[in-house]
Amino acid sequence: MTTPHETSSPHSNDVHVPRPLAVAAAWSWRLLVILAAAALLVTALRTASLIVVPLAVAALFTALLAPAALWLAARTPLSRGLSSLVVLLGAFAVVLALGTAAAAQLASGAGSMRTSAEEGFAKITEWLRTGPLQLSSAQLADYLDKARESLKANSSMLTSGALSVGTSAGHFLAGMLICLIATYFFLAEGERIWAFFVRMLPRPAQTPTHEAFRRGWTSLGHYARTQVVVAGVDAIGIGLGALILGLPFVIPLTLLVFLSSFIPIVGAILSGAVAVLIALLVKGPTVALLMLGVVLLVQQVETHVLQPFLMGRAVALHPLAVIAAVALGSFLLGIVGALFAVPVLAVANSVIRYYFRQEPELEGEPEPDPTEVTVPE
Repeated sequence: MTTPHETSSPHSNDVHVPRPLAVAAAWSWRLLVILAAAALLVTALRTASLIVVPLAVAALFTALLAPAALWLAARTPLSRGLSSLVVLLGAFAVVLALGTAAAAQLASGAGSMRTSAEEGFAKITEWLRTGPLQLSSAQLADYLDKARESLKANSSMLTSGALSVGTSAGHFLAGMLICLIATYFFLAEGERIWAFFVRMLPRPAQTPTHEAFRRGWTSLGHYARTQVVVAGVDAIGIGLGALILGLPFVIPLTLLVFLSSFIPIVGAILSGAVAVLIALLVKGPTVALLMLGVVLLVQQVETHVLQPFLMGRAVALHPLAVIAAVALGSFLLGIVGALFAVPVLAVANSVIRYYFRQEPELEGEPEPDPTEVTVPE
């Protein structure tokens, strides 16, 4: 029979390691494994970005367009596949029409924009001479010479960037084709595709996984539709301000604001800076300040009205979590990471809350009994 003294003999490993150190070591190696897995995941995403990014965009489009496809299939004789095709082609036609209008405005206004930019540059130079800075002609010439030298020093980088445009355009077209095809199949057969993957799991894990990610998909849909509303308000507000102030390229600028608004916080700042820069070059400092006021007003409405009441209810994320997710995503994966950081966080939040039973029900649905829920056929 073993005595207590024998179980804790001096030769036991535990007797030489203090319990706090043992616990810290246990946590440390587990955290190292998690970090290594995360690093491998980020590397894999970067390597397969040509496939992963179009599929991720297709998932967002599917979450946005699925209600329209389901509504059309339920209220018309069209099948689910045809309804999905009609909705997808309609959305693509709208995007194509807006892009064509923006390209036409850019092409028609390029000449006048150059003339206006030259006049605006002359106004800025004159303001630098006579304004509060009181820069002399020699100082301005020195700054311009430094700018030219910097441009020449980086000419090789600009040339290599120009040479890679063809490759980037090819990747973009391939990605767009993958995205359109994937969006159609997600809309038409999303349940069957999801059921195929769920059935690959062990049977006890199928129902919890299905229910958890069903809630994550609901959160993704709420995010996509709410973000479209927020981006639309931003684009309309800044676009109307640019139109009233007489700025050129109103349609391209409005589209830029709409698309960049899908990147929380960062996108609104960058698109607003572009609008102010155009106003500065074309109309001068006074109009640029007015445009800056319009941008700040629109961003205040988004920050204090739209984000708390709409986005807060849609994804139930704290603003600090959004800022941290965007910063981490942009650091790891660049603009793609910044774009998908919030939707990924929203889905993960819903999935984790379900597993810990902190989110008892979906909107309008009672909490299902896990013993009765089955994976869709």
